Amino acid sequence: METATVMYFVTASVLLTLAPGPDILYLITKSLSDGARSGIVLACGLVSGIAFHTLLVMLGVAALISSSPTVLSILKYVGAAYLLYLAWGAFRSTAQLKLGRAGASKSMPALYRRGVLMNVLNPKVLLFFLAFLPQFISVDSDWSASAQIAAFGLIFAVQGLAVFSIVSVCAARLRRLITSRRDIGKIFGRVEGGVLTLIALGLLIS
Repeated sequence: METATVMYFVTASVLLTLAPGPDILYLITKSLSDGARSGIVLACGLVSGIAFHTLLVMLGVAALISSSPTVLSILKYVGAAYLLYLAWGAFRSTAQLKLGRAGASKSMPALYRRGVLMNVLNPKVLLFFLAFLPQFISVDSDWSASAQIAAFGLIFAVQGLAVFSIVSVCAARLRRLITSRRDIGKIFGRVEGGVLTLIALGLLIS
């Protein structure tokens, strides 16, 4: 692959990752609520889902799914139902934030799985990769098309993790300025629930 193409891909990927969207919005909310560690673990789950979508594009399954309204609808409703389930749990949360206990380790595996499922069950991500990755494939490259797609998918995942981690750390720093309120945990629970609900509604009406 040409260096210029890779640099252009990285630049476009970073800008797209930073663009306001459900993933980064929820990541900021979670980092504000539970600290940088939770945000980074969630980010790891989100970018892990990229491997799934990249593989589908490589195998051509993504094109098949995108051409089937029934399959897309099923995926959309399953994803929305899962997000609404998470939102319900967030709305019911009454936990208070404590600086020394942000992001308890026992919840990290569950948080990672949540990130993976949020990404995998979002058909918009699948369609995005189906449209985005092939734009950078060169027929004159010594690499096969599948190898190029795999490489670009890996690059996107790495930059996504880097950007999300930086955003998580910045959000966590802001968290330190606002955790003096005793009811802040309940407030963030409601904010998190609201964000998840909006994401779910976005899936349903798209």
